[in-house]
Amino acid sequence: MTITAPRTSDLWSVTTADVTTPEALALLRDYYYDVANRYYRLHLGREGTPEELESGLADSPSDDLAEPDGLFLIGRYDGAAQSCAGLRRHDADTVELTRVFVRPGLRGTGGGSRLLAAVDEATRSLGAHRIVLDTRLDLVEARALYTRHGYREIPAYSSRPYAQIWYGKELGR
Repeated sequence: MTITAPRTSDLWSVTTADVTTPEALALLRDYYYDVANRYYRLHLGREGTPEELESGLADSPSDDLAEPDGLFLIGRYDGAAQSCAGLRRHDADTVELTRVFVRPGLRGTGGGSRLLAAVDEATRSLGAHRIVLDTRLDLVEARALYTRHGYREIPAYSSRPYAQIWYGKELGR
């Protein structure tokens, strides 16, 4: 008898969640600290101070990632909240993907792929067929994940301070 261990990707599940729960807020804080500290290290050669990070987090609200024009997704690894993604309506046919995050210790286990599959389903549930996003050039792992899942570079649709590259994905009707 051969016993096969489950693949790590099989340990991931994704559900919609209330963006205001402590669990969601903890993931959003971890997301913000991760991307902000990458920026600080790259451009300033240091970590962000707690005051800088908390101020930036306060200036980046996520309360629009809720129905009726948005959704927040939490990815669970073996039951524990370990990843997230948010969607907000951009226009009648388009949603914007934001706050995509997998905790560093679980990257490479299939959580990002499972999360993006759920994003596609959630986009359709909002009645949209197109997903757009903006990101920074230094977030190379995220950019690779997006292109592996059908996102292609598109013209700029926003002018946010840290937006350096824009992607889109058509889901079809």
